[in-house]
Amino acid sequence: MEQRPPSDPTEAAEAVAPASEETTFRAQRDAPRFALRERLAGLARQADALPTRPEDLDVAIGSAGGPEPGETELLAALRAAILARLTGYGTPESALGAALEDLPRRTSGEATLDAVRHCAALVAEAFALPAAQADAFAWRAVDAERRRRGERRAAARAARESQAAEERRLKAWESSLVGADAVPALLGCTRHEADRWIRAGIIPVARRVAVRRGARTVQEPEFDPAALESVRAEVQGWREAEQGRRPGHAEEPEPTRRISNAAVARIAGLDRYAGHFATARALDRRVIACLGPTNSGKTYFGLSRLAEAETGLALGPLRLLAHEYREALEARGIPTSLSTGEERIRVAGSRHTAATVEMCPFTNPVDVAVIDEVQMLADPERGAAWTAAIMGVPARQVILLGAPDAAPMIRRIVALCGDPLEEVRLDRMGPLIAAPAPVPLSEIGRGDAVIAFSRREVFALRAELLRRGRTVAVVYGALGPTVRRAEARRFREGEAEVLVATDAIGMGLNIGPLRRVVFSALSKYDGKEDRPLTVQEIKQIGGRAGRFGGAHAEGVVAVLAGGGDPRMIARALRAEPEAPEDLRPPVAPDAEIVAAVAAEMGTVSLFGTLRRIERAVLRRDDPNYRLGDLSTQLAIAAAVDGVRELSLLDRWTYALCPVDERDEGIARLADWAVEHALGGTVAPPRAGRLPPPDRAGQDTLQLAERVHRRLVAWRWMALRFPDTYRDIEGALAESRRLNEWIEAVLATSPTGRARTVAGGADHPPSRHGRPRRGRDGGARMKPAGAAPPRTSPAR
Repeated sequence: MEQRPPSDPTEAAEAVAPASEETTFRAQRDAPRFALRERLAGLARQADALPTRPEDLDVAIGSAGGPEPGETELLAALRAAILARLTGYGTPESALGAALEDLPRRTSGEATLDAVRHCAALVAEAFALPAAQADAFAWRAVDAERRRRGERRAAARAARESQAAEERRLKAWESSLVGADAVPALLGCTRHEADRWIRAGIIPVARRVAVRRGARTVQEPEFDPAALESVRAEVQGWREAEQGRRPGHAEEPEPTRRISNAAVARIAGLDRYAGHFATARALDRRVIACLGPTNSGKTYFGLSRLAEAETGLALGPLRLLAHEYREALEARGIPTSLSTGEERIRVAGSRHTAATVEMCPFTNPVDVAVIDEVQMLADPERGAAWTAAIMGVPARQVILLGAPDAAPMIRRIVALCGDPLEEVRLDRMGPLIAAPAPVPLSEIGRGDAVIAFSRREVFALRAELLRRGRTVAVVYGALGPTVRRAEARRFREGEAEVLVATDAIGMGLNIGPLRRVVFSALSKYDGKEDRPLTVQEIKQIGGRAGRFGGAHAEGVVAVLAGGGDPRMIARALRAEPEAPEDLRPPVAPDAEIVAAVAAEMGTVSLFGTLRRIERAVLRRDDPNYRLGDLSTQLAIAAAVDGVRELSLLDRWTYALCPVDERDEGIARLADWAVEHALGGTVAPPRAGRLPPPDRAGQDTLQLAERVHRRLVAWRWMALRFPDTYRDIEGALAESRRLNEWIEAVLATSPTGRARTVAGGADHPPSRHGRPRRGRDGGARMKPAGAAPPRTSPAR
């Protein structure tokens, strides 16, 4: 008999994180320090020209003398802390770039130029520049900032004007459209002829709009008068073709190829997407879908076939997984290259490549291609990458690996390609059971993984487990691949007893055998609202428990006490696969499509081109395809469209860059584009001097994570514009330094003081009021939309 979760609120509270005398004592002890820190933070904001970071406040408080230092003493200590940190950037120029980002902003979003001058003088003092050089340095800083602001404002103004013009043009075009009743007069035909030719697809439809007809909603076609005028001369030919094929001909007349506004959709050809991939269509491809739950041997099946091939390609959703594919093949003696959005490793003589899905090559045939995690077809942001890879990978044998839920969409895609499909179903190799009762936090032990759904919850659980004497490794979305692998290794090799992770562990990542997967709650915030976990999420994440032939052959899936009803897990594990509601594969434009549509429109506006693609290229009721999410590309296009010194396709490349939207990623990308257009160079982001790992607080750790994500975007751009993003060695060195420092922080049990000052908590937080975040609990960092096929740069 299944047990209900505990109704005793004290038990539920204990299961999450109980209060303790130690916690209360620590809070009382540190209260004066908190007050002093808040006071100093207020003084720093009033100072206006001090580029202050949270760790500067901590250092200043620690060095200020006396229990009640005065304002002058506090500001002097803060200034000294900032000077010491600035020297860690190596050069005055690097220090100035970082310091300007830390200056307090006015309501306009910019610091005053006077604050810029004082900030530059502070940097000059940190590097002990002579007086004349310091004055010149400050003057150049203000002049450069004034010039950059002028260019940014001009670009923003041009982007706004372009966006408004394109919106007006789109509205004017839409308002010019006519219904089916107007077609006979415009074409000089009868209504019966018009209806027949519309049904046959001969008359070009501009768009379809939803119209209420009594109790039903129907999709009514609308037509572009200019397009109809251009095909009017073809009407007699259509009539003759109809007469000529009666009574026995089955062939439909070819649709008109005349160009018009409505022909933009035909130029893009997204409704004939499979035909874009000429090399794949020319091959005699065979598709094998190997589907099964977690721990069913899918990856072994795929990599074994790949290892036997003369030439091959392995595609996965993450750079981390691409590295693991490469290492698995290299371990079998197969030289393998690597290709991801921000990294290339070319191995001499290699005939195999491991890559992220967005980097799928579409022109060089191989014997075998393995595409992993194909259930990602249903992902609203990245699903189009899998559509492009499955349809376009030029392999004689294509092996698809994923959850059984993906089967219906795979069948539809393969049918559109005209390829034969073989389905192989695998069963889980060890039992997976639902725990009958919730698990108190006090019972979490060696071999357990606790799953939270935000970075804040991960660190709150980590802090409480450390307080209880456990050693803990953590994995969450904001960590770079190198650090994730290091944390997984710590857990796998027994250095850490417990793993606390977000749902980032759901895909790949060699964690080793898990005794139990314990959800902190059975709901998650998905960026819009708190919602229950889906059946697929419970199966995918919970399925990491247990390992065939390992120490924990039987996997157990549970929930922390107070986190939900364990019967929900049992029902999910028993449930049959659920197909996505919409089985049409998502598709997205590539550089060639963007250029063709822009040329047809006669525009150089990237925003206008993408808006037309979004609104008019693919009918919402298209029977075969649906348009992928273009929201991030449109947001970046709106920001960089005014930088007309960059070509349309250069701006399209910027629109594909992975950005962290919560870290002003789009605004930063626009600034980089302005510098690029001016012929300058863009320096890689740097974090500056970091405190010893055992003294690091949450603010500093988050700063290091943010800078690391900025470096990911910078390195992505450097592979595409090496003349502008030049210092790749410096970027790699900073990435390595940050990875090593973050690893050391996570491997260190923090001191009470460091944890408290940083704002860390011993109590896991409320699940409400959380900021918007990405699907794996990290900051929302998109690869700028769904997959660009063929020539477009990508992850």
